[in-house]
Amino acid sequence: MTENKIGIITDEEFASKHIPPYPKPTFISFEHPIRIKTILETLKNELIFENKNVEKIIPPDINEEILELAHSKYHIDSIKKISKRGGGLIDEEVFVTLDTFSLAKKAVSGAVTAVEKVFNNEINQSIALIRPPGHHAYRNRSSGLCIFNNIAISIFYLRHKLNYTEKVAIIDIDNHFGDGLAQFFYEDPSILYISIHEFDFSQADLGFIDELGAGKGVGTNINIPVPEGFTSSEFLGIIDFIEPLIREFDPRMLIIAAGFDMYFADPIGNCLLTSDAFYSFTKKILTIANDICDGKIAFILEGGYSVIGLQYCVLAVIKALLNEKYTAPEFERHFPIHSSNQNDLKKIKNALIQMITPYWNCLKVDERK
Repeated sequence: MTENKIGIITDEEFASKHIPPYPKPTFISFEHPIRIKTILETLKNELIFENKNVEKIIPPDINEEILELAHSKYHIDSIKKISKRGGGLIDEEVFVTLDTFSLAKKAVSGAVTAVEKVFNNEINQSIALIRPPGHHAYRNRSSGLCIFNNIAISIFYLRHKLNYTEKVAIIDIDNHFGDGLAQFFYEDPSILYISIHEFDFSQADLGFIDELGAGKGVGTNINIPVPEGFTSSEFLGIIDFIEPLIREFDPRMLIIAAGFDMYFADPIGNCLLTSDAFYSFTKKILTIANDICDGKIAFILEGGYSVIGLQYCVLAVIKALLNEKYTAPEFERHFPIHSSNQNDLKKIKNALIQMITPYWNCLKVDERK
């Protein structure tokens, strides 16, 4: 198999800055520098950065005008002013510290670099180990631990700075619906946004299956809400389900909103995935990308708050990209998984198929069988 050149985009500052102002168990406390610190320590221990097929890339400084590709000047200036004044809570799920603006800008640079390096064929795939996350951020405000929308900005950068006019598929595997990302591209037929996320079916929420996009973008916003207790095998089954959609859309690049909070030990998720699920997921996605877009994939870190598990989930992704064997930690093999959601998932898939079949030829073929 042809060897891949992998770019790991990160900076030690992600492992030391933007520290939550309150201790655990408050919700915001889990978006902590230790997330990146444990990842980097594990990658160093596994000699990942010594691998000849791995390039470690530090995100360069970027101009603030790049933030304006996706965000209003008011929003950008607000974060900057609050940071300069020492920080604070700007809603119940977003905190700002003295160094938040500079680190959030660096996170944007990390996502942009991850996408640009793949676009320019300098590397085959990339993974941006950055924080704060971004997929909940809107044009005019931060939300859900996210300051700026890292992935949205990276796509607008491709378009407006690199004159990229091809299609892009975003696969969002974060445990929580990427409402910010969905809104940026809700009417854009050149962006396929697929979100697999845990959903509370007992309450009204964003991210339900009937949110299909609008205007020319109808059919290219696909939500797959799953119940709590969602397992690794069920997750991989969903990837098989969306594969025909990705192939029919035929994008020139895949961007993975790489949240790892479906991990079974995550403190703010209720799913049951183990790290080897992310290894198998990456192998599947890499096969698809090799077939349709020369293997071009950028993984952008979003959520994932288990200090124990996050490091192994990221390692699993990198091992898969390098075509190396991955062995899950021993403690995962002793975790009992009894949940089964097959009946619920079948209903969800059938309902979704009914809604999106008018927009997808691959589903019309399946319907005739």
